[in-house]
Amino acid sequence: MVAAAEQLPDGLVVDGELVVWDTAAGRLSFEALQRRAAARGRTVTAPAAKTPAFFIAFDLLQHDGQELLTRPYAERRALLENLFSEHTLSAPWTLCPQTTDLAKAREWLESWTDVSGVEGILVKPLNGRYLPGYRGWTKIRRRNTTEAIIGAITGTLIGPQLILLGRRDAVGQLRPIGRTAPLRAELARLVGGNVIAADAGHPWEGRWFASAWGSRDTLDVTLVRPEPVAEISADTAVDQGGVFRHPVRFKRLRLDVTVAEVPLFGGGPSAATG
Repeated sequence: MVAAAEQLPDGLVVDGELVVWDTAAGRLSFEALQRRAAARGRTVTAPAAKTPAFFIAFDLLQHDGQELLTRPYAERRALLENLFSEHTLSAPWTLCPQTTDLAKAREWLESWTDVSGVEGILVKPLNGRYLPGYRGWTKIRRRNTTEAIIGAITGTLIGPQLILLGRRDAVGQLRPIGRTAPLRAELARLVGGNVIAADAGHPWEGRWFASAWGSRDTLDVTLVRPEPVAEISADTAVDQGGVFRHPVRFKRLRLDVTVAEVPLFGGGPSAATG
């Protein structure tokens, strides 16, 4: 990316996202991005060739040394498109597509999110200013409905607050895949009436669970018998093995589904799209 920046004019500030494409897996890879970011010295060259980085440009905040924050988005977008055309920018520079066509936006939401790592679409006002530290737009995520095994909770057995979820791998080991957002009161009562404290030998004994991605703070969890099956709704930010990067939404207990019917760890999400 540093070498590619030589293509850009001085006095430029572009808002965007750095991503890494895993060619072998055919997906955007957050894990590969982390590895690239941590690489230093002689360890940089090989991963740079295997998993190259790309910059997806969303917005233009400064052009030719002139700040554009108070300009309407439509004007900033036009300048950004001109930047790409005038300098014939190509990989690793990528211009995020835009449309004002509702049908096309709906098609993007339904089809483009099949690529792991593409979560959804953003809706921005054409006359909107750029407000640092403030979200002046709406994110619409595609969400998939699927099943997972309840392996632990926070809170109490009768009043759980969060659910920690897992799936069994090919050899039957229960592997953590994520946690829910805080449960609403009626759902907490439902879950609380169907979980039982774990017996000795729970596969997660001795494990700790972070309170959030990248956090060192840990959750105070109670292990439960990994028997109830939860139906969950999750966005498409799924890391290798089927681990959900963001908290998922608990929808209901699937008392009609057994643990054996839950998708395996690494098998990816399944079931309907919502």
